[in-house]
Amino acid sequence: MTLGLIGIVLSLVLLITLAYRGVTIVIAAPISALVAMLFSGAPILANYTEVFMPALAGFIEQYFPMFLTGAIFGRLMTMAGYAKDIAQVVTRWLGPQRAMLATVLTTALLTYGGISLFVVVFVMFPLTRELFRAANIPRRLIPGAIAHGMLTFTMTALPGSPQVQNIIPGQAFQTNTFAAPGLGILGGTIIFILGMLWLEYRKRKLLAAGEAFADPTELERKNGGAGGGAAAMGIGGGDDAASTQTSTATASKPTSGSGSSAAVGEGEEPKADKPEVPGDDEEQLTPPNHFLPFIPILLVFIVNFSFTMYLLPAMNWDYLSGDQYGGIVLEDRLSAWSVISAMVIAILSILAMNIKHLKWIVRGLVTGAKNALLPIFNTASEVGYGAVVASLAAFVIIRDGIFAVSDNALVASAMSTSTISGVTGSASGGMTIALNALGDELRELALDQGISMEAMHRITAMASGGLDSMPHNGAVITLIIVCGMTHRESYKDVGIVSLLIPVCVTAMLIPVVLTFGTF
Repeated sequence: MTLGLIGIVLSLVLLITLAYRGVTIVIAAPISALVAMLFSGAPILANYTEVFMPALAGFIEQYFPMFLTGAIFGRLMTMAGYAKDIAQVVTRWLGPQRAMLATVLTTALLTYGGISLFVVVFVMFPLTRELFRAANIPRRLIPGAIAHGMLTFTMTALPGSPQVQNIIPGQAFQTNTFAAPGLGILGGTIIFILGMLWLEYRKRKLLAAGEAFADPTELERKNGGAGGGAAAMGIGGGDDAASTQTSTATASKPTSGSGSSAAVGEGEEPKADKPEVPGDDEEQLTPPNHFLPFIPILLVFIVNFSFTMYLLPAMNWDYLSGDQYGGIVLEDRLSAWSVISAMVIAILSILAMNIKHLKWIVRGLVTGAKNALLPIFNTASEVGYGAVVASLAAFVIIRDGIFAVSDNALVASAMSTSTISGVTGSASGGMTIALNALGDELRELALDQGISMEAMHRITAMASGGLDSMPHNGAVITLIIVCGMTHRESYKDVGIVSLLIPVCVTAMLIPVVLTFGTF
């Protein structure tokens, strides 16, 4: 048993190391699972075909529609120029003197509107760079500002978020994306305020120390002032892609699927221009006015809310109890069906608003579909790894250790989800692994303790969005690379706003729920 536990620990270390070095999780996960199996003496072939692969396939079966529609939606929003135009409108309203707030709010709006987190990075960087230039804010704070808007309160806390991290708990606890709205709004508000206070404090401190926007970054000093990151890669136009034009970025980025509900846009080469008339698949349309770009974002929220709260519950779903549908009930699929419906309607609205260029923009459907493949396979591969580990005899020690710390369902769920998300560097992957392994026990424990499933949903979702932002997180690495920074320059701020603050706020909310109940 001890040898098996050592094997699990070594496999986790190997997974983190391979991910940080840029080895795709599709390969790193089965290799790491192999190490755990060897130390445990478990049959390798049987575990791979009967445990790893069914878990991988099961994740894809449940969540591919969300990844697919999210990838297509993000691609069309950028091709039509809507995502960039939304960012420009919001920043123009607030002005360069509020560059930090404008960056966070715009990023949050795009994220809460359903655009993939990886896509948001490429939309926001060039605009944030110009805002920071006008306000003379040190560039090292750009990744922290963007991370605060996309990896924190909008990803897991705010009710109704269409990000997959807010959908996964619904499958385990039979809840919807609007679960515990008061709790989510309270937690999201506290995270937002604390994050802004930190970023503004850091801005004042750096400016007082004499640091300015024009100061060269580490990469610029290393390259003799040639510039690094997105500037050197020719990135900055906000196109839907998380790939770069250099082998360095590709090698450094694991794209583990963490913190993302849609796509990573592999293999694309974004361009910086935004022509008035479309020429090819990589160019963007210019929106005719500043109202149309907000329509798809609003539709995502409105349709998601109406389907979740009114339309779908009002329909007769008795036929779902049949064997051909697996004997499920509406609550098992309510969140997923509502978000899928919302994304499809939003996609159709983009196509309708660009009817004159329909043939050209329909190409985004194909590109978006391709962009959905790697992220979901990355995350599903992590889920397969977790299933193998959970099936080993030594995992009982880990499970008992979690419940030994506290037999409270909220605490156990938060601890297991946060810990595994931190190890895998993936909020969605870590949460799925934790709920697959412990979900039934957590649900029964919560019912025995009188804890509502809505509270379990919200706390579990928020817990996934804390330790997942470790330095090896795929979204964090991509963000820092795109912004032309290094971990030494910018991870401190990214870690404070997207890791430390969410973890502390989630821990603070647990006694609030236990004292006052769900709200």
